[in-house]
Amino acid sequence: MTVKEAVCRRATADDVEDLHRLIESYAVQGIMLPRSREALARQIDSFVVAEIDGDIVGCGSLFQLGPELVEIRSLGMKEGYKGCGIGTKLVDLLVEEARSRGIPRVMALTYAVDFFRKNGFEVVDKEIFPEKVWTDCVSCPKRHACDEIAVLKVLN
Repeated sequence: MTVKEAVCRRATADDVEDLHRLIESYAVQGIMLPRSREALARQIDSFVVAEIDGDIVGCGSLFQLGPELVEIRSLGMKEGYKGCGIGTKLVDLLVEEARSRGIPRVMALTYAVDFFRKNGFEVVDKEIFPEKVWTDCVSCPKRHACDEIAVLKVLN
């Protein structure tokens, strides 16, 4: 598969089940926070998907943490589609969304540091994001032993 075959678009209510299945495949491995179908339906406007021949093969979302900071969340690919450039296409779409909203900083917590570095992010200390800590980390099961790496892209 190539990135050219993937169509990236805003998610719709019809995508909730596919999003849930994809995110759950990561959540059971402990590398992504689970999202209920109900939460996905409520937050559907924040999601983008990558589709090939009508099949959802990737997703990601943008969550506003403050007036100058958004987080890329729930970024994932179906098995067999990693390394095809689709993740970069999704990240580019999410970064453009942040830029269009006038939000200067885009962050993520990730295990895929090399992927984000290739996409213009730099590794930073996660403590510089109190907005993230107080929004999500306080209720995360890994809060006392978080092994995710914070990355940041400052938009020009």
